[in-house]
Amino acid sequence: MTRIPSSLPADHPRVSSGKVGVLLVNLGTPDAPDARSVRRYLKEFLSDRRVVEIPALAWQPILRGVILNTRPKRSARAYAEVWTDAGSPLAAITAAQTAALQERLGAGVQVAYAMRYGRPAIGAALQALMDDGCERILLAPLYPQYSAATTATVVDKAADTLRTMRWQPAMRTLPPYHDDPVYIDALAADIGAQIDALDFAPEVLVLSFHGMPERTLLLGDPYHCHCRKTARLLEAALRRPDLRIETAFQSRFGRAKWLEPATETLLAEEARNGTRRLAIAAPGFAADCLETLEELGIRGRAQFEGAGGERFAALACLNAGAPGMDMLETIVRRELAGWV
Repeated sequence: MTRIPSSLPADHPRVSSGKVGVLLVNLGTPDAPDARSVRRYLKEFLSDRRVVEIPALAWQPILRGVILNTRPKRSARAYAEVWTDAGSPLAAITAAQTAALQERLGAGVQVAYAMRYGRPAIGAALQALMDDGCERILLAPLYPQYSAATTATVVDKAADTLRTMRWQPAMRTLPPYHDDPVYIDALAADIGAQIDALDFAPEVLVLSFHGMPERTLLLGDPYHCHCRKTARLLEAALRRPDLRIETAFQSRFGRAKWLEPATETLLAEEARNGTRRLAIAAPGFAADCLETLEELGIRGRAQFEGAGGERFAALACLNAGAPGMDMLETIVRRELAGWV
């Protein structure tokens, strides 16, 4: 590592070195809410062997022959419902988180962001940090709960770039923080404030995490356990004995058995069983996106109210608000110890 400023001859090629970088990484998003952009995004996403653990010879004909010819139009309509003037909500919020963290960390650390699928790509972002002199880089997947389909595939993609570099940076990876007290406290403060601001008192709070095939749990993926622990700790931190808290898993895809209960099923059952006022939060998502804004906020409301529910609120993710940024700054500074 270049810890002492270099003294180079006048005719030496320019070298930028000695800096520390942080690369925030989120899942990804299409470039636009149209079928062509969504098709390109889904092709990359659903071709990842970490995401779909079906042999390629069996999966690729289904993906290319069926899914990519039917799903993009439907998904594009869903993206269009949540798209903003700033573009994709996920991209805009991740950019805001990056800017806020940069301001908090100061000039001594360079903060950038990338998407695992879509743009900006992890490889390009890593190379840009290296080109700017970042010899030490913290790779920070914004996934509180570890899964091979999320955290591991970010590390895989970064490694794909590293193996092409002659001069590699030193790397650290932000570990999962599903049970970190600063994360739980941030969730409790943010969710609690949002509940208090509602014009009704919910009877039930649903904590909805992204779903995974049940097979991943049986193969040893800790994701399900991480989600359940987050939910248990968050319930304790909220200290609301009159609020019943349920945990569910959303975004099922395909015919395989997924983690249960399914969010859409739970919402309908709650309404049919007499729950009239319900709030839903997505603590596993660092930023609002299609899955929170459309799947929960729009379709989730329709599922609950269609089954007899009366009042429904989809709570925002931590996003770039103060509780979330306080938490992110704390865990990033912890992992940068010894570098800054």
